[in-house]
Amino acid sequence: MEDFEKVWSMMLAGEVYDATHPGLTGRLVEVRERIHQFNNLPPADLEAQRAILRELLGSCGERFHVNQPFRCDYGCNIHIGENFFANFNLTILDEAEVRIGDNVFIGPNVSIYTACHPLDAESRNSGVEWAEPVTIGNSVWIGGGVTIVPGVTIGNRVVIGAGSVVTRDVPDDCVVAGNPARPLRKNYGAYKGEVVAKVD
Repeated sequence: MEDFEKVWSMMLAGEVYDATHPGLTGRLVEVRERIHQFNNLPPADLEAQRAILRELLGSCGERFHVNQPFRCDYGCNIHIGENFFANFNLTILDEAEVRIGDNVFIGPNVSIYTACHPLDAESRNSGVEWAEPVTIGNSVWIGGGVTIVPGVTIGNRVVIGAGSVVTRDVPDDCVVAGNPARPLRKNYGAYKGEVVAKVD
């Protein structure tokens, strides 16, 4: 069996790795213990909540707030900027890095995924997977119930409508919504090559 450090490096590098490795599953349990503590703190005990998140996250700004409950896989692969706010039930599967900029507001029941599984059933059943990072720029508003899939980059000053599934990159200054998310209106440029008429 490959050692933990090698499997961890493979995971972060986007290579196919054994997600059932005992080192990974053991770390997942450790993180879930800390997340359980976070989610069961009194809602008014904000300092204790932030202390746990500062310990878990890869990096964070001075000012941030995450409503309980919150869930993640490893935590250390999540980086949030200044003035970050997340409403109830944020889930981040951070097998790859998730980088979130400053002044990002996230509605309730948002999910951000980096883990990928094979389409072939036999391969999928073996426990192998890979991960693709997610990047979210500055001053982004993500509506409630949004899902962001692996490998997506979201630009600055983007608004994502409630219930959307974001399956491809979103450039700066876009308003997108739907499943899959597409431009709603925009004076802001093109969305993956699609030019959208200005709406006054």
